[in-house]
Amino acid sequence: MQKIRKGDKVVILTGKDKGRSGEVLQVIPKEDRAIVRGINVVKRHQRQSASQEAGIITKEAPIHLSNIAIADPKDGKPTRVGFKVEGDKKVRVAKRSGVSIDG
Repeated sequence: MQKIRKGDKVVILTGKDKGRSGEVLQVIPKEDRAIVRGINVVKRHQRQSASQEAGIITKEAPIHLSNIAIADPKDGKPTRVGFKVEGDKKVRVAKRSGVSIDG
């Protein structure tokens, strides 16, 4: 079970977007990276194709998982993730407050 999943609210720990938060759009486990909405935005020069027009587009680049942390559901500050077995399910728990991350 992964600690960071698509749809999670995360806080950026390092880099040009330090302190900002966003939602995980995609996780790339093989590369230990994630794409976060509005974070690590880069400009790409795009050649024209049948589906897309030419020009400079902005898009989110992947960021390493070590540079992001889950936002605590209670106060929104960065927290580490632990696991707890509730009934017959394994759920993610915020280490900071002990609150379950999985709705």
